[in-house]
Amino acid sequence: MNQTQGQGPGVQSQTLGGQTQVQRSGPRPPGDRWRLQVVHRTRFRYGGPVRSSYNEARLTPENSSRQTTLRSRVEIEPAATAFAYRDYWGATVTAFDLHTPHTELVVTGTSIVEAGPEPAEHEHAGWAELRGRKVRDRFGELLAPTALTAVDDDVAAEVRSAVGDRDPHETGAAVCRLVRERMAYLSGSTNVKTNAMQAWHSGQGVCQDISHVTVGLLRTLGLPARYVSGYLHPKREAGVGQTVTGESHAWVEWWDGGWCAFDPTNATEVAHRHVTLGRGRDYGDVPPFKGIFSGPGSEGHAVTVEVTRLA
Repeated sequence: MNQTQGQGPGVQSQTLGGQTQVQRSGPRPPGDRWRLQVVHRTRFRYGGPVRSSYNEARLTPENSSRQTTLRSRVEIEPAATAFAYRDYWGATVTAFDLHTPHTELVVTGTSIVEAGPEPAEHEHAGWAELRGRKVRDRFGELLAPTALTAVDDDVAAEVRSAVGDRDPHETGAAVCRLVRERMAYLSGSTNVKTNAMQAWHSGQGVCQDISHVTVGLLRTLGLPARYVSGYLHPKREAGVGQTVTGESHAWVEWWDGGWCAFDPTNATEVAHRHVTLGRGRDYGDVPPFKGIFSGPGSEGHAVTVEVTRLA
């Protein structure tokens, strides 16, 4: 068997096996929210006919206090019967399998989302509460290191010294900015198996690596933290109706009495340009696409993301 992996209460719809249900997009969003259309297409090519494949796509944006998914559909070529479910971390998964020979597989997720900043502040907790048993039991999985996020003791000590005696909320933001100062964004410099310390010592990486490093440091300092998968509109000032080349993106959230989101790659808060797909301990919990297949080897895959501001 071979593996494939691709990069990366509102109303929504989903196309499964060619059947689509669509809801109206609704009225114009408030001024601090953007309505975005995202088209994420992954195309796999194989060296010959693949006999069987089993796949999962995480291409349906969430509904939350800062984001409303108005429409969402997942299209599969060749056509396949699929079903959707929520995974352990809360992301919507479209699962499907194919048992007719095929030399190419194309999976396209199309969504319309209204996104903006978090609408309300929360009361910030102190270190005493975060170190208490109640918080540690509740967020144990988001405090423990993973193979992709573990950080060395000397790096943790260096960052702890740099942060100083800041409170938890200030510490979260300071760690995000420190990582961005120390790491350069360089497309293609790493792969999905690169871990946090490899990226840290090289001083460069993509958004996935910068987020893994940040999550690892937040956890080692005592802040529950999670990896967030989604999309970013690349332009701070975007014309309505203009389609641009976007990207799969990753950022982080930490808990200090409530969840705080920050994009360390761009050193900015998460707001109207960010569309959330899912969360987990690291990238391994929320890849946009993964699967296994039986047949000739893969000749590679291509991913395109197009983002259009609709309002």
